[in-house]
Amino acid sequence: MNHGFRRELEAGLRAVRQAALLCREVQSGITTESLAKQDTSPVTVADYGSQAVICRLLAAEFPEDPVIGEEGAAELRAPEGAVFLQQVLDLCAKNGAPGTTADVCGWIDHGGASQYSPRFWTLDPIDGTKGFLRKEQYAISLALIVNGEIELGILGCPNMNFPGGEPGVLAWAVRGYGAWQQPLFSSEQSAVAVRTSGTSEPSDLVICESVESGHSAHDWSGLIAGDLSVRRTALRMDSQCKYLAVARGEADLYLRLPTKRGYQEKIWDHAGGVLLVLEAGGQVTDISGRLLNFRQGATLALNEGVVATNGRVHPVVLRAIERNRPAA
Repeated sequence: MNHGFRRELEAGLRAVRQAALLCREVQSGITTESLAKQDTSPVTVADYGSQAVICRLLAAEFPEDPVIGEEGAAELRAPEGAVFLQQVLDLCAKNGAPGTTADVCGWIDHGGASQYSPRFWTLDPIDGTKGFLRKEQYAISLALIVNGEIELGILGCPNMNFPGGEPGVLAWAVRGYGAWQQPLFSSEQSAVAVRTSGTSEPSDLVICESVESGHSAHDWSGLIAGDLSVRRTALRMDSQCKYLAVARGEADLYLRLPTKRGYQEKIWDHAGGVLLVLEAGGQVTDISGRLLNFRQGATLALNEGVVATNGRVHPVVLRAIERNRPAA
């Protein structure tokens, strides 16, 4: 693949693989007892550890690039964060990133940018917190944005199945060079291209949406599905794995419908997956058909909701959304 972001792609893939191994180790230790106690400490430790190992590599390879990430190390530096900090320190060391407490906090805080710049990365170290805790779908999302354009998007999806293989998919896209996937926990198998579905009949659509109703308005999406005479059961999963499902044709449409007026989507919840869908032949806009604007810092402040489709059904879906908009 001969493009101008080869070095960034190689570094990003290494970083996401390393973070995925770390997250998988933590997730494997989650017990039904800890879930019954509503213990969220595993995802807290994995979140910090994932951001630390990714930002460590990015800071070493591209020290001038800001990173807009979801986490910061302030809580770990506080006295009550000492136990978590030691767990993150041990986890990083075990997964190829040894360092001092100051090192680990510094790596995490390297992801503390919040303002737009001509070139920056955006990172969600664990997208899909509740999916992670349920041992279901979650994603590690990393994207490089240059002059407001997503140039590189990477998703590590540890619990999604690689076609014909074991769980774990590493998917990526470079603008203008297609979308690709490879087993996440083995780089021996060659990457294969992914393409969106050929579905064009609205009633045949497979709609992908969030498990949590707090993330997307399920009642509204139900009205849209009815308007389109959709016959097939919705595919519900956590995280940006939904973007990968659309990109590789397992779903035809992903709806992220606002649950409250004025809510601004965070860029790290979308950037990695958006480019996958676009480069696989799909289309991504907000619910009004506007392209997503990544020039507003940490949020999609100029957009409302997200619609990702296989491309063929995008116009008809936007019309259905508009016909079924809730009253103001």
